[in-house]
Amino acid sequence: MENLLHNISQCTFCTAHLPLGPRPVVTANVNSKIVIIGQAPGTKVHESGIPWDDQSGKRLRQWLNVSDEQFYNTTNFAIVPMGFCYPGKAKTGDLPPRPECAPQWHEQLLDKMPNVELIILIGAYAQKYYLKDKAKRTLTETVEEYHSFLPAYFPIPHPSPTNRFWISKNPWFEELVVPKLRETVERILR
Repeated sequence: MENLLHNISQCTFCTAHLPLGPRPVVTANVNSKIVIIGQAPGTKVHESGIPWDDQSGKRLRQWLNVSDEQFYNTTNFAIVPMGFCYPGKAKTGDLPPRPECAPQWHEQLLDKMPNVELIILIGAYAQKYYLKDKAKRTLTETVEEYHSFLPAYFPIPHPSPTNRFWISKNPWFEELVVPKLRETVERILR
């Protein structure tokens, strides 16, 4: 695992497309129990090198009902985004994650984590990549049907502040799905 993480840290496959240059942000451990697959680091995470070190991460940890210590303990959580580097700014939010990372690195990482009990798929990019044709027509439908992807996957929306409209339009997510997510995470970490 150490060699693989080192190789990822040196990755330059898509340097030409990265406005801030490469800085892969990924954490994993051979004993990781849960893998979080999100989109790609934002500018704050690019600067700090700490995954989910922003407002989105605060909300994600609230949804999971875990402390910072639990979250950043790699035997609990591996953090493997779809794109490991900041992809650049779009009109609203950031550009999509670079498409090179997941096919290049994900399978190698997952192969080295035999104790994974759950993969949390955050957002449409991760859900489409991992659920393939089992993903529903929309992210909302996929998240509503989260139970049909268990025990392997748990699809959720992105916890970004820019997603507040989706969250306010879909109160069932925090009322019904978040408690199930918390229960699942607690059981695995126990």
